[in-house]
Amino acid sequence: MLTIIMECHNDEAELAQTLSALVAGAVEGVVRDVIVLDHGSTDGSARVADAAGCRFLTDWDLKDVVQSARGDWLLLLEPGARPLAGWVDAVTDHVAIDLKPARFAASRNHRRGFLQRLGRRSLLEQGYLVSKRTAAAGLRPGMALADIANGRAVRELLAEIVPAWAVKAMRIKTQN
Repeated sequence: MLTIIMECHNDEAELAQTLSALVAGAVEGVVRDVIVLDHGSTDGSARVADAAGCRFLTDWDLKDVVQSARGDWLLLLEPGARPLAGWVDAVTDHVAIDLKPARFAASRNHRRGFLQRLGRRSLLEQGYLVSKRTAAAGLRPGMALADIANGRAVRELLAEIVPAWAVKAMRIKTQN
């Protein structure tokens, strides 16, 4: 029912974090496949994706990627983002009753500072859940994954997500 798609570039640790959070969805049969679109990684991103059973693409056309997705719905995520407890139920409830795209609720424990909130944030910071049909209809040549989420009205899911920037900040903090 659901295909997860992420773009990465040297995001080995972040990719592992996100994939571990998705295990619950795979166990419950909600996640059909995971596709990782790589931008020339030189770290272990490919090994992490392979070990998790993901399709790891180094050369792709986004239209072909969307068409090849096994799920009827796509969940676009940033490497490092971690949907929190209850995300599987929130997604299945949403797709059962609503055709509109949706995003996870922002994590109450991981909020950007005031000045950071004034800046531009990633369109995929809170993930983006969209039907395969809707995503395919809006695709244009040269689009990036985040462009699929641009300018669309969305619902908020009843589950939170830890954004990728927070996971990266925690990793950097522990390394210092």
